[in-house]
Amino acid sequence: MGDVMSEPAAEIIALIPAYNEVNHIRDVVARASKYLPVVVIDDGSSDGSGAAAALAGAKVLVHTVNRGKGVALNTGFDYSVARDAAAAITLDADGQHDPDEIPLFIEAFRAGQGDIIIGRRTFGQMPRMRQTANRIGNWLLGFAMGQPVPDNQSGYRLLNRDVLRTIRPTSARFEAEVEILLRAQLAGYRIGWVPIKTIYADEVSHYRLLRDVPLFLKMVWRIWLARRRGRFE
Repeated sequence: MGDVMSEPAAEIIALIPAYNEVNHIRDVVARASKYLPVVVIDDGSSDGSGAAAALAGAKVLVHTVNRGKGVALNTGFDYSVARDAAAAITLDADGQHDPDEIPLFIEAFRAGQGDIIIGRRTFGQMPRMRQTANRIGNWLLGFAMGQPVPDNQSGYRLLNRDVLRTIRPTSARFEAEVEILLRAQLAGYRIGWVPIKTIYADEVSHYRLLRDVPLFLKMVWRIWLARRRGRFE
């Protein structure tokens, strides 16, 4: 992986949406900064996450109230487009993504492996409840999209300049990442995958079963309809 970083990579930006992740954000920013300029989207945090990210060296974009991950991603995409970045790599602020795997995405991007490169986790290393939920979710989404989806909820992704300019999720919460996959597929963008570590530590999940499962099933239904119609509504 070291050979990849021998070339300048300033045209690629790391985007990190953050909501109340003060316990992790400083370390994530510091490690990601070894490879790329880092932009943190502080999505209405009340615990000082934005200040901690800034002290660690990140450029911080601030939402004064919590607006959801989809909106935070759009803010980061808009910033990347304004900077005319060649690509952006999104990763989570809670430590579930290893910043030292950033070169894997850059290598795949430069090798032309896709317009979107997504990190694929190994589900067997997850807690049993999450393992089961992810396997079922991937099967449902793959059925709706008409193609295999190895990891629908991985937020560790590289998106190239064209994707950043044209794809904007309208969903505010976690389902925004699923929506991005569908919009990319309908627009004809190529999706590639790279294996990444599966990391679970003391992070606090913002996923709520009774609230988010119905949202996910609604999204699957919308995706199935969109594929039949050729457009997402």
